Amino acid sequence: MRYGGNTTCVEVRCGKDIIILDAGTGLRHLGIALLEEFKRRPLNLSLLLSHTHWDHIQGLPFFGPIYESRCRLRIVGCEGARKGLVDALTGQMESTYFPVPFSRLPSNIEIEELKDFSFTIGNVLVRAHRANHPGVTVGYRLFSPDGIIAFFPDTEPRKGGDDHELLDFIRAADVLILDSQYDRAEYKTHTGWGHGCVDDSVALALKAGVKKLVLFHHDPDHDDRKIDSFVKYARQLVAKAKSKMKVEAAREGMVISLGKK
Repeated sequence: MRYGGNTTCVEVRCGKDIIILDAGTGLRHLGIALLEEFKRRPLNLSLLLSHTHWDHIQGLPFFGPIYESRCRLRIVGCEGARKGLVDALTGQMESTYFPVPFSRLPSNIEIEELKDFSFTIGNVLVRAHRANHPGVTVGYRLFSPDGIIAFFPDTEPRKGGDDHELLDFIRAADVLILDSQYDRAEYKTHTGWGHGCVDDSVALALKAGVKKLVLFHHDPDHDDRKIDSFVKYARQLVAKAKSKMKVEAAREGMVISLGKK
């Protein structure tokens, strides 16, 4: 009840640039907030998708701004399964599943399959990196004037050499939003599922010199008390390592301000 039950959606503001990370069911609430804030003014938005599993795209049909002609939305993501990103996103709005077809939306939407793993959105440099998760999945690193955000909602850190690439990618991030779905006992029976555990998340963040770790991708069977225990345990690991890294668990409505003491 405190952390919230919607699936992945994170909003990043950098000046006039609005970047959305993933289009889970939380996107519906974001759409309501954006329409209330901008009233009749134009909305220029960028949506970066980590992958096309349903919990990361299911909010798109319920995103209010796409029903407004004043909205311009650029969607960037990997090709997805079968026929590509366009089909993955528009397919869930076919009449079998949804009453409004994608082709009837009055907004201006551009869908781009991720070809170049380095690009810019306004004043933000964006880099992508493959994640260890079923299907074609990536994480993102955003370089803003106020700080660095690394976003890996679905990934299972590999043992061995591949971890070095991930370490380099998240190194010195001001905020790392990282898949930390399981505790150590749960992870033993979920190895290979493409999700991480708190122990590995903390170890990875400490090695990379991250300033703030945000535990992410909460298991739907975990209640607030369980997630609280994750935070407490993670902070104990940080204290044992004599590090100043901050740890929190993601919750709906949570706001992090970069560049401010």
